[in-house]
Amino acid sequence: MKNQSIPYKIYLNESQMPTAWYNLRADMKNKPAPLLNPGTMEPMTAQELSGVFCDELIRQELDNTTAYFPIPEAIRSFYKMYRPSPLVRAYCLEEKLGTPAKIYYKFEGNNTSGSHKLNSAIAQAYYAKEQGLKGVTTETGAGQWGTALSMACAYFGLDCKVYMVKVSYEQKPFRREVMRTYGASVTPSPSMETEVGRKILQEHPGTTGSLGCAISEAVEKAVSTPGYRYVLGSVLNQVLLHQSVIGLETKAALDQYGIQPDIIIGCAGGGSNLGGLIAPFMGQKLRGEADYRIIAVEPASCPSFTRGKYAYDFCDTGMVCPLAKMYTLGSGFIPAPNHAGGLRYHGMSSVLSQLYHDGLMEAVSVKQTEVFQAAEYFARVEGILPAPESAHAIKTAIDEAVKCRETGQEKTIVFGLTGTGYFDMVAYEKFHDGNMSDYIPTDEELQKSFDKLPRA
Repeated sequence: MKNQSIPYKIYLNESQMPTAWYNLRADMKNKPAPLLNPGTMEPMTAQELSGVFCDELIRQELDNTTAYFPIPEAIRSFYKMYRPSPLVRAYCLEEKLGTPAKIYYKFEGNNTSGSHKLNSAIAQAYYAKEQGLKGVTTETGAGQWGTALSMACAYFGLDCKVYMVKVSYEQKPFRREVMRTYGASVTPSPSMETEVGRKILQEHPGTTGSLGCAISEAVEKAVSTPGYRYVLGSVLNQVLLHQSVIGLETKAALDQYGIQPDIIIGCAGGGSNLGGLIAPFMGQKLRGEADYRIIAVEPASCPSFTRGKYAYDFCDTGMVCPLAKMYTLGSGFIPAPNHAGGLRYHGMSSVLSQLYHDGLMEAVSVKQTEVFQAAEYFARVEGILPAPESAHAIKTAIDEAVKCRETGQEKTIVFGLTGTGYFDMVAYEKFHDGNMSDYIPTDEELQKSFDKLPRA
């Protein structure tokens, strides 16, 4: 066993928990492109967004200059139920791999929702309550966001309407029931409840759905129901802002022991976890204070960074939302039904897209069976059953640690373990039974989707 001068788990105390969220955009020389009104092709104004989002969240969404936003005391009090979360030294994994690398992971699964999504859910529910709203609507893919939001709404006494991607709704009945336990209504999407849902079903009968479909339905429901607003668990600037607590705590824990990471790795679907994890480190990089190798890991079945186009696109399949400039596969892209877990959004955060476009971070895509191989290995070695999303980062962290073994380089690797996989056992079962396959979209399939991108 290696010298364990660094503890297995580095805990901050409550007094070290962040008191403000960090807005990475404030340090970006090239700001992310603004959301566009699809009718006028002009930047969306706060007034135009007010029918969809909560007022304070709109302010956070549009602010590219304020570096820090104070975290309201009510939110910090809720955070204290599960934060600060531990930064874990993966000693057992290091030993099994025989690597000179030092591996750390920030574990965000130690709350009832089982993932990092609660960090933003409680913030968005708080601002909805403060505005005097009756409830909120949202979409969810694998179910982590819907679970987190249902918890947050229950805490503040808000109604919660969730549109869940149909394939996940059918594959994850227990995740669905957790949401219902917290009082949320859960509808498989696309559905017959909304005009856009009926339209999608007419055009794509038998579709298993996508996040883009579910977003369209949730937005329609919000704007057509008095006293409701729409909230989102990833992609948007405001969400990355709230998730910065992950990176701020990670950096504080590392600084406590004088540890300087070389490589920072996060799974990437819409960008909430990755953006939150890398925020303070990328801030240092932008200011010229330090340098890090930052790697985004996405599924090969939904490869928006590595195979997408950097262009303006609709944020949803029904084309009722604003246009965002991002790396996208096209708003009509629907991942294959055998795609397990989340990370199934057709686009990527505008903030992360701009950073990637500027060459400030890398991206890799990984095959599904390789991801579950890494997940199983990690569970057996480190004792935590990871969510499929988290396992993307695990896979790449292991790859980088093996490279260190082969080259003899002693690098420090930090990755985000976004949550647990206890509601993903159908996917694990398919993997163990040999029924899981690696579907990778062809260039021709992607081109058909690219051909439908709006001309903006």
